[in-house]
Amino acid sequence: MAIIIKTPKQINKMRIAGRLAAEVLEMIQAYIIPNISTATLDRLCHQYITTKQNALSACLNYHGFPKSVCISINDVVCHGIPSEDVILKEGDIVNVDVTVVKDQYHGDTSAMFMVGQPTTHGQYLCQITQESLYLAIHMVKPGIRLRTLGIVIQRFIEKQNYSVVREYCGHGIGKQFHEEPQVLHYDADDGGVVLQPGMAFTIEPMINAGDSKVYCMSDGWTVKTQDSSLSAQYEHTVVVTQNGCEILTLRQDDTIPRIIVHKH
Repeated sequence: MAIIIKTPKQINKMRIAGRLAAEVLEMIQAYIIPNISTATLDRLCHQYITTKQNALSACLNYHGFPKSVCISINDVVCHGIPSEDVILKEGDIVNVDVTVVKDQYHGDTSAMFMVGQPTTHGQYLCQITQESLYLAIHMVKPGIRLRTLGIVIQRFIEKQNYSVVREYCGHGIGKQFHEEPQVLHYDADDGGVVLQPGMAFTIEPMINAGDSKVYCMSDGWTVKTQDSSLSAQYEHTVVVTQNGCEILTLRQDDTIPRIIVHKH
């Protein structure tokens, strides 16, 4: 499958979908408190997407995924299934991953949240993970190799003695949830892909406090760290512009500009 270059009209639709996805994360933040179940959080997100935004959740029934958002806690790396049995507790770190479909286009984003008083360890892992995403976003501009993003993330993370999960990656996005190219978060062959204006994709590093090895649980979705160390992830959808990039899923609490311009 070839990389689909988006037209200005398509990018505008993605801007709307991306903004909606960001708004879901902004909305749910107030509810991420001790003693709430992840099923309740999922219901709140579902209700907000369908009734308030008049949009769809891309996750719901995607290859059989049973819920509207993925919620991953502590040593869960990704694809945590919301459940009545999973109750947030003080000090947990929680990733909420949202993909909204509006007018056929996808907006995909995720962020970490701290439950109650965060631990120093959990807070630092989240901070470093977000910084690795920001570093990669700052690199995005036409003419660079795609693998540059993975190199930057891996170097930064390994300096902290953390590790980058290898099994999951960012991806092209548009009318399809997952398009070409694959966006790896470590130095690996990128098939020679060079960024060009109109390319839209996610960057979503998953960072483990311990070893990079992960395993999938018997539900077929929930991925955990093999050594039970904490894991964190932040994700944005970006589009390459003529001289940099635009973040389509920026939240109010982000500390990076929505539009990044490189002076030549």
